[in-house]
Parts: sequence; structure tokens; C-alpha cells
Amino acid sequence: MSKGKANVTIIHQRDKCIGCHYCVEFAPERWRMSKKDGKSVLLGGKEKKGFWTVKVQPSEIEENKKAANACPVNIIQVRE
Repeated sequence: MSKGKANVTIIHQRDKCIGCHYCVEFAPERWRMSKKDGKSVLLGGKEKKGFWTVKVQPSEIEENKKAANACPVNIIQVRE
């Protein structure tokens, strides 16, 4: 696996977010809370049919997997 290639995908179903803030706590460089609606925002994410996705470096796997596991509504996926 090459280090320069972004081969990890994070997927977020933002519409189902309940605003618990766990993703921001575990991976603050990839997540923010929206001041408009109180839901989390996947930084760098592109929306398609209700799913926000972003490709990231392998170095971001650990903290984003923690965020996905902590999410009480299971709307975050980290795929390698």
C-alpha cells in the first residue's frame, strides 16, 4: 500500500445525524458540528444521494474508525 495514495473512504449519512458530537471528539481534523442545524459535517466530503464521501490518507483510519464505532446511530463507515 503506497503512502501517497488516498485509498480509504469515509461515508456519512448526514440526514440521519443526531448531533451527538462523538465524531468531532475522536477525529476533529475531519469533522465539525454545523452551527446551522447542529449536525456533523464531514470535512472535504462530497454529497451524492444523501451520502457524503471523502477519500483520505491511511493515517486517518484509526481516529475515524473510533468515530464510526462511537456513533450511536451508525451513520459513519470507514472503508479501506
